[in-house]
Amino acid sequence: MFHDKLQDYRQILDECVRADEQLETVRPAVSIYGSARLPEHSPEYAQTERLARRFANAGLTVLSGGGPGLMAAANKGAYTGNGISVGLNIVLPREQIPNPYQNISLHFNHFASRKAMFVHYALAYVVVPGGFGTLDELFETLTLAQTGKIPPRPIILVGSNFWQGLADWLRQHVLGKGMIAPQDLDLFRICDDEDEIVAHVLAAATPAAL
Repeated sequence: MFHDKLQDYRQILDECVRADEQLETVRPAVSIYGSARLPEHSPEYAQTERLARRFANAGLTVLSGGGPGLMAAANKGAYTGNGISVGLNIVLPREQIPNPYQNISLHFNHFASRKAMFVHYALAYVVVPGGFGTLDELFETLTLAQTGKIPPRPIILVGSNFWQGLADWLRQHVLGKGMIAPQDLDLFRICDDEDEIVAHVLAAATPAAL
């Protein structure tokens, strides 16, 4: 069993090294987390595509999970815009089929190395509606920000109808029982206005970076 775990650790390290070699020139970038399951005709897909295109046209690389649904919307917006579209694809037994809108397409067997790339290369994180995978990416990013493992960066949850219930639960139950500090709720913001979302992300990028 120890040998198997050691092999996994080596694979994770190898995936990080290979990804670094291809991503070292992509900064500045924004990571977009979102569902693989929402269809192309959904309003969330259209909004995600618009946001990604605006980021790309402003000079940002867009990092997405590389799969279908809102991940495809993010890659498509950047791909058809004026920027670089990066897909951080994960090998899964179902669901994760790489979308065709990727200038750089990376493939991971391990979530740990994939999430490390999302966090390491982005100056901001835009979280559109999603399921367990999106929530995993969101809470890992929040934990890293809370513990000072990454510098303060915008973490924007798109859509109050989707996210406000989670924020209320965190405030009532998690903060209410003292399991987080009041300032931890300031690590993220919920936003509906696309202009405001873009402005928050671009404010995190220095003029030199763009």
